[in-house]
Amino acid sequence: MSVWIAIGLTAVGCYLVKLLGLLVPVGALERPLVQRLAALLPVALLAALTAQQTFGAQGALVLDARAAGLAAAAGALLLRAPFLVVVGAAVVVTAGVRALGG
Repeated sequence: MSVWIAIGLTAVGCYLVKLLGLLVPVGALERPLVQRLAALLPVALLAALTAQQTFGAQGALVLDARAAGLAAAAGALLLRAPFLVVVGAAVVVTAGVRALGG
């Protein structure tokens, strides 16, 4: 299959998904369950992506410097640190573990 055919099919698919979202009745979107799910879904997807990128490598579980950085970020979150401090803690710990050969 040509790359341009794949790009075209992807563009049409994205348009159809957007159109489908516009065709959903307003009453369905105003239900409390739908609103709660819509609020929590991005958090769940981001957590799943973070876990997969941190602990997965070629289908195996890997514990390396990324895991230490994630643990540092989780600790900073538990201490209710500001977002930039959480990110900074993760970066510093990950870099430190990698510098020590981990």
